[in-house]
Amino acid sequence: MKIIFKITYPNGMIYIGKDSKNYINYFGSPTIKRLEEDFPWEKRQNFTIKKEINWSSDNISERELRKKENEYIIEYKSNNPSIGYNLIPKWLG
Repeated sequence: MKIIFKITYPNGMIYIGKDSKNYINYFGSPTIKRLEEDFPWEKRQNFTIKKEINWSSDNISERELRKKENEYIIEYKSNNPSIGYNLIPKWLG
C-alpha cells in the first residue's frame, strides 16, 4: 500500500509526505534545521505530532505517487513557509 500523509506539529505547521511501504514509524523528512528552530530543547520535552493518511493506493507507480504528493502539497500549501515544512515544489507566493 502506497500512501500520502499529512503530519501536523504542535505549532500547527504541517508536512505532506509519501510512503511507498506504509511504514507505521515513518513521519517524513522535513528539514531538520527548521524543526530545531521551531522546537528548541524546552519544547521537545513533551512533543506530540499527528499523522493522517490522506490517500492510499495499491496500484500506482512511484512517479505517479510523487505527482500525487505534489498535488497534496499544493492543495494544503505546505510548501508555504508560514504553513508547512515542505520545500518542494518551491513556494512562489
